[in-house]
Amino acid sequence: MKIINRKVHGFIDYTTGIFLIASPWLFNFSDSGYISAIPIILGAGTITYSLCTNYELGVFKAVSMKTHLVTDFAAGAFLAVSPWIFDFSDMVYLPHLIVGLSEMMVAMLTDASPMQQFQNDPYTD
Repeated sequence: MKIINRKVHGFIDYTTGIFLIASPWLFNFSDSGYISAIPIILGAGTITYSLCTNYELGVFKAVSMKTHLVTDFAAGAFLAVSPWIFDFSDMVYLPHLIVGLSEMMVAMLTDASPMQQFQNDPYTD
């Protein structure tokens, strides 16, 4: 069941991107090199591909919504397992795991079809 529309998904994208960038400082692991770089890079990436997505809150409309959702899911999966892949789970893992799993769930629950009022818009998928 797809319960999240594209516009709400857009708000979630930008909020998640900002949260990921801020998370090393929010959860006190900002002095940890690559451990903090992972969420910062993924957050910046989320904002970047969201700006380029062909949805209601996209600016450049170059990436399809379906591609965006696959990217969200893959980025979330990578974030969720990164503490174990890069062997830092003994230092920090909950922010990576929770946000990663949340990204995956949001991707799975998002309806990729345009909202009713945008169905005749030439910029929608």
